Amino acid sequence: MKTAVVLALAVVAQAVGNMFLSMGMKEIASRGVDSGFSILFLVQAMGNPIIWIGILLLIFFFALFSASLSWADLSFVIPIISFVYILNVALARIFLNESVSATRWTGTLLIFLGVALVAQSGGPRKSPGKTAESRQIEGFSASPPGRLT
Repeated sequence: MKTAVVLALAVVAQAVGNMFLSMGMKEIASRGVDSGFSILFLVQAMGNPIIWIGILLLIFFFALFSASLSWADLSFVIPIISFVYILNVALARIFLNESVSATRWTGTLLIFLGVALVAQSGGPRKSPGKTAESRQIEGFSASPPGRLT
């Protein structure tokens, strides 16, 4: 349950963060600021609150994503997180008025089907947590610094 809630929040935070970031960047571009990298472009971007909302949501996503990796396998988390592709396309169509072709929707559906297939493959953690013995690598141990084993 914890994994499902955290990953659902992560997906929503990433998709909405991407949307805000895109909105903010398009707003700057519409002002005639050159979209190439320049100090003026960077100053404009950093002064835009819409971009900051996007950045904060993406930081929140990264925190949730990182936390989920502490108890779930990467091979489980990444496919679940890829639900963000579906949400990104829908949000781009609805809120950014982007034209989304049938081919793009088909590709998004294929991603959704692949994610569903992987999600059916098992639970969030199949490998056991590491023990002190499993962390020992070629003479190094998990003992405190200064103490050799």
